[in-house]
Amino acid sequence: MTEIEIKPTRYGGSVARKLIAELMADLAERYGDSDATPIEAVEFDPPDGGFFVAYLDGSPVGCGGWRSWAGSEEIAEIKRVYTSATVRGKGVGRAIMAALESDARAHGRVRAILETGTAQPEAIALYHAIGYQLIDNFGHYRDEPGCRSFGRTL
Repeated sequence: MTEIEIKPTRYGGSVARKLIAELMADLAERYGDSDATPIEAVEFDPPDGGFFVAYLDGSPVGCGGWRSWAGSEEIAEIKRVYTSATVRGKGVGRAIMAALESDARAHGRVRAILETGTAQPEAIALYHAIGYQLIDNFGHYRDEPGCRSFGRTL
């Protein structure tokens, strides 16, 4: 397998926008609509956030970001984690999560939280596998029946 390369980028950059469009199409297929969580690109700017793109064989194949949760300097909220369907199962999601957690730790965060949905079983399996545990639902979809929220100490 070729090495996965993770590079920081701006949330609003062209490569990030392409991958986020793929993510939104995937979510629309799974849920009937794309993610409506309010997000501003600046939320992912250091030191209060970070956004990364994963490359495999030089091609962008995944992304993810973290932002400060509710202005906290201790809690990072993981958002927009996505792996292209053609490379799922090759460790891209794990590499993205490792980069996000490392960057959040480097910026003083001691806990990470995220939300996903039951129509994303592969994401749920990944989060369990890397040590995330179910927590009380939070965020934009907290009252939706299929919402699952996870957290872990960094």
